[in-house]
Amino acid sequence: MASDTGSSRSAELASALHRLRSTLARLKGELELAEEDGSAPPAARLLADVDEALAFVADAEAAVGDTIRVLVADDDVKLAEITVRGLRRRGFDAEASEALRLTMSGEVMVVDLGLLQGLNESALDEVRAARPVVVTGATDRASRDLAERVDASDYLVKPVDVDALARAIRRRVESSA
Repeated sequence: MASDTGSSRSAELASALHRLRSTLARLKGELELAEEDGSAPPAARLLADVDEALAFVADAEAAVGDTIRVLVADDDVKLAEITVRGLRRRGFDAEASEALRLTMSGEVMVVDLGLLQGLNESALDEVRAARPVVVTGATDRASRDLAERVDASDYLVKPVDVDALARAIRRRVESSA
């Protein structure tokens, strides 16, 4: 006998997968039509379809379990990849990037403070909306002030212990719930 939560998750998963299948079928059709016509595929529409598909994948993942998605943005891509491997071993769905990007729904941003320096106010507003976990090698007052300006949920000094980072990420998720 299924629990209410299990039934609800199954329905959410089925719905997300159906929407994903529809979006991917539309994307495939647009590419096939462009190929048949010999025309350029509508890049803006295809990118929108891919974004929509990724959102449906996120919905499906959320319906399946409590996996926390994490974006680790650091100008030192090797360090970001090492951090991601550590987070994945602890059950996180983590991705490394050497540049900032908008976070997907439910995704936690872990960002090296150096990537924030020199950003304009509009870009800082987008980071602020994500309430990132900030990691940095800097401990000066100006660095702490920048972290406060982006409403950082945590401030960790490198080298960062992955278990401490995992705890900071979980605190960030719990504060949003």
